Amino acid sequence: MAKNFGIERLRVVEPAVAPDEESSRLAAGADDLLANLARHEDLPAAVADVPVVIATSSLRGRGRAPSLALAELPAYLAEAGPVPAALVFGPERSGLTEDELARATACLRLPTDARFPTMNLSHAVAVVLAVARGFSAEAAAAPEELPAPAGEVEAALAHWDRALEAIDFYDTGHRDRSLRDWRRVVASRPLTERDVAILRGIANRILVSLRVRTES
Repeated sequence: MAKNFGIERLRVVEPAVAPDEESSRLAAGADDLLANLARHEDLPAAVADVPVVIATSSLRGRGRAPSLALAELPAYLAEAGPVPAALVFGPERSGLTEDELARATACLRLPTDARFPTMNLSHAVAVVLAVARGFSAEAAAAPEELPAPAGEVEAALAHWDRALEAIDFYDTGHRDRSLRDWRRVVASRPLTERDVAILRGIANRILVSLRVRTES
């Protein structure tokens, strides 16, 4: 299916099994994709070098990235510019977790019937890839500043996590939820490399100031 829509790279998170003879048979004509399949231990590792991360979910809740309608997907990709983008699909039974959704720059929703919103994973992938196919990387205007890869944004968030811990921001005991909300605010832009540098600079100044105050 990925080959049908021009997808060049596939990445899987914590796969249960490695590609075998049966998967090779089913992927007839797309052996190159299967041969270059990348396996990662978690989602942050899988998208570390990707600046635009679009998650898919039929649910709504706290910690979600900005909602994106399926019809808006080509325009969203065009606005981001000719940069790598990841379309993230969760396990068929459970979908993506709140923490995984909070790492996305946008959360894509499919126009399903409210009485039966969930879709078979393969069908959801086919629908999203068919619509994304309407985006032309060649026609997209290059942004003034390239967005930072997800790994750099995650490093900035880790820096801020240390700073917030240092000022007792988490004294209410809701660290995981607060950090997930903060991740959603930061990750859903996407941020440029200069934005990331500014965020890290502020976090570092907080830590340095507290250290100087403590030592004096």
